[in-house]
Amino acid sequence: MIRKTTFSVVALLALANATPAFATNGMNLEGYGARSMSMGGTSSAYDTGNSAVMNNPATLGYMKEGTQELGLGMRGLHPSVKVEHGALSDKSDATAFYMPSISYMRRDGRVTWGAAMLAQGGMGTDYGSDSPIFAGGISMMGAPGVALSGKDIRSEVGVGRIMFPVAYHLTDNTTLGASFDVVIANMDLQMDMDGAHFGNMYLNGIGGTVGGSMATMMGDMIGTAITDINYTRFDFSNDNPFTGKARGFGTGLKFGITHKLGKKLTVGASYHTQTRLSDLETNQAKLSFDGDGPAFAGGPVSVNGKIKIHNFEWPATIAAGFAFQPNERWLVAADVKVIDWSAVMDTFSTTFTASDDPGNGPFAGQKLDVSLDQDWRDQTVWSVGVEYKASSKLALRAGASFANNPVPDDYLNPLFPAITTNHYTCGFGYRVNEATSVGAAFSWSPKAEETNGDQTIISHSQTNWALNLTHRL
Repeated sequence: MIRKTTFSVVALLALANATPAFATNGMNLEGYGARSMSMGGTSSAYDTGNSAVMNNPATLGYMKEGTQELGLGMRGLHPSVKVEHGALSDKSDATAFYMPSISYMRRDGRVTWGAAMLAQGGMGTDYGSDSPIFAGGISMMGAPGVALSGKDIRSEVGVGRIMFPVAYHLTDNTTLGASFDVVIANMDLQMDMDGAHFGNMYLNGIGGTVGGSMATMMGDMIGTAITDINYTRFDFSNDNPFTGKARGFGTGLKFGITHKLGKKLTVGASYHTQTRLSDLETNQAKLSFDGDGPAFAGGPVSVNGKIKIHNFEWPATIAAGFAFQPNERWLVAADVKVIDWSAVMDTFSTTFTASDDPGNGPFAGQKLDVSLDQDWRDQTVWSVGVEYKASSKLALRAGASFANNPVPDDYLNPLFPAITTNHYTCGFGYRVNEATSVGAAFSWSPKAEETNGDQTIISHSQTNWALNLTHRL
């Protein structure tokens, strides 16, 4: 029976996809698992259930010896994003993301092991095809009010993990943990860049860079076939709520430790390595241009081909904290976490390669390299949480977390407004019977507002929830 259960869970994990999410600390979720989330995202030094595999894998060792558990979970994230520029304003239609999770853990003697799958985070927006904010811009030669594509403007990034953790009781007071993770990253992008921004990157290296053989060819055409550029459009997207058009795969590692300093106090720490992902890519991308000159006599020029997103990685994270239990009813926890965004979010770098399709005309086989400056800062997250056992079956929880905004104002993009900082959380755990427990969490992130380099005001708030069910087999 044990082997059959294990096989079934691993099969489900292998078939699962990374679910796109809208995360809250940069691109990370504010907490993983209902208990951790409801206690402000703390997780370093107490039992967070099977979700420990995304927190501190060493705390998996708190499972009761000789038991095995199946965990099921669902996360709901509900962002509210508003963009204002002068008299124009719009709201993102991407207001609901749902993320399932599944896990199996077992403890045999000093060793706890298992497998789990969940969405780690991401970000995304959807302004539709009728957004006034994205209807017009400035051309490459400075003409105001030029029309952009009028097509859908949206983004979606999702990163998920299939994890294989192990925890080992080194002594009665010290536990070590580690996890090997298979990482899956997905991305959709439908973005118009007006001629002014494209020209600043192409001509002056402001806000990023543009290069490659296609850029050289376009430069040779400026003044003859091309007299102005109104916009450039990047388009690779699908309608699948679980996967993106561009996809990459890789690995990551986690390490953790807990140590009991006494009956009441436990300390813990963890380190998540930076991922090692392949380029995210798809052969079904489209690059479009429109402007003035003979090259655009028939309307916008669209080129089909392959796009690669280079060097997209999830950052290294280090966390440490303590859990203090003064008596059987109360638990108090606090963590500090540092996320190394600066190492992985310096630029958004892509290469588009036009296919040899005759329909691509003179651009067939040519490459366009585009790199957008991002320059994210590292993020420090402080978390506190408390749990009160109201009865032998019911535990009440609350917490909060406070962080800095990692996204610089100058490079803040309405398609990637990862600017929320503080979270206020609550929830409960309820033991249905000796074998089954449920947990719920609610999180509120109040509105954060920033003004980017284009004097566009972007605001972002969230209300999120989590449900978990754990069943002892």
